[in-house]
Amino acid sequence: MLNLLLARHGQSEWNAVGRWQGQADPPLSELGRAQARGAANQAGAFDAIFASDLERALHTATIISSTLGVGPVIVDPRLKERDAGEFSGLTRAEIDAQFPGMLDLGAWPPSWEDDEAVLVRVLAALDDILAATGGHGDVLAVSHGGIIYTLEGHFGLAHERIANLGARWLHHDGSTWRLGERLLLAPNDATIDNQDIV
Repeated sequence: MLNLLLARHGQSEWNAVGRWQGQADPPLSELGRAQARGAANQAGAFDAIFASDLERALHTATIISSTLGVGPVIVDPRLKERDAGEFSGLTRAEIDAQFPGMLDLGAWPPSWEDDEAVLVRVLAALDDILAATGGHGDVLAVSHGGIIYTLEGHFGLAHERIANLGARWLHHDGSTWRLGERLLLAPNDATIDNQDIV
């Protein structure tokens, strides 16, 4: 069986000020780097570590990799956050000012990457991780909140925000993926950002 822990990155500088990121690439904040170090002490042992190519996820994975002595980190761009389109770089207040009512209606801007497009690339990445590991072992993949939400929705779960370095287990038994439990790898900082696309 393959046990894959899909984790959200540590706090980025834009998380700290409430800016929606999407595929923008701000670095980890000082707190985010500390969260990654703390997560390495909580996460347990892994046979391999994968990461999104966005700096906040890759830096988180690199810190964990270095602390655990597992590596190198294998980068897969398909694990990156969804494209937030015209919302990228804006705070919630700025989105409300520029796109009145859209967030309240659950409406998205024209360049928004929809769930179907996200699922196609993320499920393909998971299948390639499965193949690379031979379908066995314990693997960490550092990704993004929007990726975790999209996968949870695909498996029928309602949206529930996830903190920086929150994570969700995924298990593959040789025939199919199934969701496992959520956990928090940075328990000393359980804050959840004001935006979903992080």
